[in-house]
Amino acid sequence: MSHEKIEKNVGLMAILIAVVISFGGLAEIVPLMYQAEAVKPLPGVKPYPPLELAGRDVYVREGCYNCHSQMIRTLRFETERYGHYSLAGESVYDRPFQWGSKRTGPDLARVGGRYSDDWHRVHLINPRDVVPESNMPGYPWLERRQIDAGEVVARMRVLRRLGDPYTDEDIDGAAAAVAGKTEMDALIAYLQSLGRHGPRTQ
Repeated sequence: MSHEKIEKNVGLMAILIAVVISFGGLAEIVPLMYQAEAVKPLPGVKPYPPLELAGRDVYVREGCYNCHSQMIRTLRFETERYGHYSLAGESVYDRPFQWGSKRTGPDLARVGGRYSDDWHRVHLINPRDVVPESNMPGYPWLERRQIDAGEVVARMRVLRRLGDPYTDEDIDGAAAAVAGKTEMDALIAYLQSLGRHGPRTQ
C-alpha cells in the first residue's frame, strides 16, 4: 500500500493513526501497571488509623483536593518551598490518591506537624483569622458533626478486601477510636498525618 494512497483516503489514515497511538499508549501504560503493583510502602507507612481515615473522607467529601495538591514535584522551586519531593511509597494506601495539580492553596503533602491542632482548628473555622490573605472558605459545621463509627468500620472492611492490611483487631477497635469525635477532629488528625513518613528536608 503506497504512502500516497493512505494520504488520499482520510478514513484509512484515521484508522492507522488510531492504531499507532494505541500501540504507543500500551507501550507506556502496561509497564506502569506492573510497576504500580511493585510499589512498596515507605518504612512506617501503614493504612490510616480510624480517625485519620474518617478525616480523609471528610477531606475528599468537602472537595479540599480542588484547591490543594498533595504531590511535591522534583522541581527545585517546589522542594525549596514544600520540602522533599513526593515518593510513590507514601501514598500506597490512598484510594483515591490526592496528588492533584491545582494549587489555589498550598500543597499539603508535608503539612503534618507544621502547625498545632489549635492552629488547624482556627484555620478551618475561619481561615482569615490566621492567614489574612486567604481565600479559603471556612468549615465551621465540621465542629458540630459527629463521626459515624459504622461508616468507618465498613470502610475499613472494604479497604481490607482491596488489600490494605487491616487486622480484625484494627477493625474491632475502630468504633471506640472515633467515639465522641467530630469531623473537625478527624480532619485535623488527617492533616497532621500528611508527610509523617516521607523524607524531610526542612
